[in-house]
Amino acid sequence: MAKWAIDRSITRILRKIGILGFNKKRNIYGINPFLISTSYILLTLALAHLARRLVEKYVDDSKETIKNLLFEFIATLELCSCCFELIIDNWGVFAYAIYLLLLTIWWSSKWGNASACPYAPVEEILEGNRCLKDALKIICTQLAAAFLTFRYIQILWSFELVETHMNKAYEECTADLQVDMISGAIVEATLTCFCRLASKILGETSLKYSNIVDAIFGTLMVVAAFNFSGGYFNPALATSLKFGCIGNSFAEHIVVYWIGAFLGSAIAIIIFNSNIVQNKINTCKSKEE
Repeated sequence: MAKWAIDRSITRILRKIGILGFNKKRNIYGINPFLISTSYILLTLALAHLARRLVEKYVDDSKETIKNLLFEFIATLELCSCCFELIIDNWGVFAYAIYLLLLTIWWSSKWGNASACPYAPVEEILEGNRCLKDALKIICTQLAAAFLTFRYIQILWSFELVETHMNKAYEECTADLQVDMISGAIVEATLTCFCRLASKILGETSLKYSNIVDAIFGTLMVVAAFNFSGGYFNPALATSLKFGCIGNSFAEHIVVYWIGAFLGSAIAIIIFNSNIVQNKINTCKSKEE
């Protein structure tokens, strides 16, 4: 009798704080769908972390190229999978922004040299640090992971544990582009440029929490672009989530999410390497010393 009373009290508390109390026919045990989505994200992070550990352990350092490509594959799959679960329509922009911020901070401490973003190796080409052949290998690896992501997500969604996953595994997706193609490309290019410029400048400082500042700035840019282009700033991510979706033609997708992002990235390099910016960075470094 006492155990039954305790169980009822616990259930009542869980209902009050929003963990339980949802439709049991559409949500397993009446659990809040948000918690299941969070669990899927945590599962993905754990699997990616395990995969990285296995690569570190079993792939010899002499096979550096293969090792780096595997890290890129894991990082891209991890990024795209988590963003698939952060469906704006379900939880709103605020929840999306908070989760994206926390995830970005986590990834900045776990990915190492992996970028999960196709314009990163192209930036290295422009700066003379990578050859075209190696860059293409990385981009192809990232795209392979991006396209494979939905198969992984389909498995999770097909269990339909909660109402927000009902029919999601096989339904048609819709485009996020809310403006014309050129305007969308300008938005992606401009804010990608801001993000890359901020990252590069912060990377040159001795700021203790530069990764957190960078994550906050990037998240704000995503929120700013949300009602225009969706705010992807990453061709692999945009391709994984929105390629072939209703409302976007092939040309629109390429121009907005690929050309736009690559252009913004290239402009960021030009600005960053300009005498004005470099002199300012050197002045700040001298003051810090």
